[in-house]
Amino acid sequence: MQLQPDQGDWVSPACTLPTAEQPTRVAEFDRLFRSSARTTRRPDRTRLEVLLDPGAEVVARELSERESRCCSFFTFDFTVEEEGLMMRVGVPANHVEVLDAFAARALAAIGATG
Repeated sequence: MQLQPDQGDWVSPACTLPTAEQPTRVAEFDRLFRSSARTTRRPDRTRLEVLLDPGAEVVARELSERESRCCSFFTFDFTVEEEGLMMRVGVPANHVEVLDAFAARALAAIGATG
């Protein structure tokens, strides 16, 4: 059994989402990753790529848009590629630990379904 990273690991103090709503947002990303994530890549320490099922595009875009509003240091970009929908997530260097924890949650979700 794979342990889930603690949700607090990737909720930055810079996040403006009310504390009471943070577990719900983490659960939304967990659901997206469990249902749609196929693999992750880390091109460098400030960027993460998550390959998603193309059918998850509407949900992934909407969720990432809401996340960018409360955690403005995150950048999300989407491209449709041959192997699926690529969600690219970026952070500035001073938020790498948040991206590390975000990536760990995606990997844990992929491992739980694989």
